[in-house]
Amino acid sequence: MENDKKRIIVIDDDPVMRLSCFKILDKEGYLVETYEDGEQGLKAIEKQKPDLLVIDLKMPKIGGMEVIARVHEIDPEICIVVITGYATIGTAVDAMKAGAYDFLPKPFTPDELRLIVSRGIERSELAEQSRRLKQEKENLQRRFLTFVSHQLQSPLVAVQQYLDVLKHLGDSPDKQSLQNEWINRSLDRIKELISIIRDWLTISKIESGQFVECLGRVAVKPIIDDLVQTYAEQAKEKNITMISNLENNLPDLKAHDECLKMLFSNLIVNAIKYNKPNGTIKISAKDEADQLIISVSDTGIGIPDDKLDLIFEEFYRVKDESTKNISGTGLGLPICKKIINELGGKIAVESQYNKGTSFQVFLPKYKD
Repeated sequence: MENDKKRIIVIDDDPVMRLSCFKILDKEGYLVETYEDGEQGLKAIEKQKPDLLVIDLKMPKIGGMEVIARVHEIDPEICIVVITGYATIGTAVDAMKAGAYDFLPKPFTPDELRLIVSRGIERSELAEQSRRLKQEKENLQRRFLTFVSHQLQSPLVAVQQYLDVLKHLGDSPDKQSLQNEWINRSLDRIKELISIIRDWLTISKIESGQFVECLGRVAVKPIIDDLVQTYAEQAKEKNITMISNLENNLPDLKAHDECLKMLFSNLIVNAIKYNKPNGTIKISAKDEADQLIISVSDTGIGIPDDKLDLIFEEFYRVKDESTKNISGTGLGLPICKKIINELGGKIAVESQYNKGTSFQVFLPKYKD
């Protein structure tokens, strides 16, 4: 599609050079615009920034060096390639010192133009990736501020209020029962606070590579069997039946046992929390080529279609009538995805609202 093409602007007062550049670059699939002087080129750049600018240094009206300076005022990240005659190589070097990416002396061959433009486009793409990463980092920092100001503050404020109530109970006839009630409320909120901090620390460890720096051979069935046993009482409280259909001869995974415990713990806990009373959780595995596919399915409230793309974002939680009484940090599924990414796998989800959800985890098998 034309919108996906890389846009290149060529500024040169020589019509033969403009036509030659246009034909060579257009044939390569670029979207090429040519202008005969700096003023025209700058107007086009101000209107829509190109991925690459090819410019002659020796031009009437506005010279190439001035155009470079003004382009940097518009956007210092625009990649600039200078074309120049042999007599002005020194000036071309000065242009690079002023911010141009590279220069191409005249006369040049089509292959030389293709090569330098290809390198410039690659540099432009890397710069764009760097900008995106920087933006993601800034977004992460903003989310952290939100996390500190709201996620941590809310339970702390609640505990403060509960303790304040305890201070003013006086000689109430039911003082003992009220004390127990407010102490239990405080403990619940402290547990919530600890859970938030633990999840955040987990994400930090995953992103720093601490959990997956030493991947090894791990048997997944004992881990999941142990987790089913661990959460059996929690499932029983909601009369939920957990069924694990994992075979004894499942292949080992290239993984880290703590990572797998954390991954499937989050998926099983979610399947319990978002299930319905008298519901079912099924855990199964499929051996396929170089990977093992492990599914955790429930008969719970499901996820709306328009929310499926959001559930792996940090702090995101589906908020509607069906989830208003379900606590959580909004970090469980992001932790799962980060672990899976670090292990070289992937995760998929299928869900029907009010009928249930199934998560499929694809993980690489261990190879001798």
